[in-house]
Amino acid sequence: QSECCNGKTFAHYWLHNGFLNIDNRKMSKSLGNFFTVREISEKYDLQVLRFFMLSAHYRSPLNFSADLMESAKTGLARICNAADSLKHYAGAAKEAEKKFDEAMDDDFNTADAISVVFELVRLANSNVNEDGTKAFVQSLLDELLELGDILGLVFETKEEILDEEIEKLIEERQVARKERNFQRADEIRAELLEKGIVLEDTREGVKWKRA
Repeated sequence: QSECCNGKTFAHYWLHNGFLNIDNRKMSKSLGNFFTVREISEKYDLQVLRFFMLSAHYRSPLNFSADLMESAKTGLARICNAADSLKHYAGAAKEAEKKFDEAMDDDFNTADAISVVFELVRLANSNVNEDGTKAFVQSLLDELLELGDILGLVFETKEEILDEEIEKLIEERQVARKERNFQRADEIRAELLEKGIVLEDTREGVKWKRA
């Protein structure tokens, strides 16, 4: 009947929730604690009612009370506020992309383009924390990497390697050379070079320096 009336799919899944209690008492007309959805909608937004009903497992009895509905209203408002903030930040990131394009179109004005990159950095530093959504954090990262790629910059911090680790790898390389395992020796040299460590074979032994 609903689909014929509205021309839309009524539901993909149908679940019957547990009994509804009103202030910890079974809802019934005889007790005078009976409410229809229409009556509830006169006091609360139906999104709040939906959020309230989703707050418990569908198989469990659901207790309806003014306090619980107010709590659901507050909880939903918190999520909505977070969504609004994320929309704002996403818009700011999009605006940064536009300003970047304008700078590059302005006779390849890389100085202004870099200033836009720093705007994104400030946006990330001030708003990305453990409470941030994965999508928001990923969108900022993707934007930053995309702008860096246009400029030919790779925004990666090389892992700092400690002196004792370097010495151990050099020692392993010396052993590999004695065993004529030149492939492993070359691999170690390349690995250290990738980490910014330059090796120099001298008569006095192997010396190293940071590039």
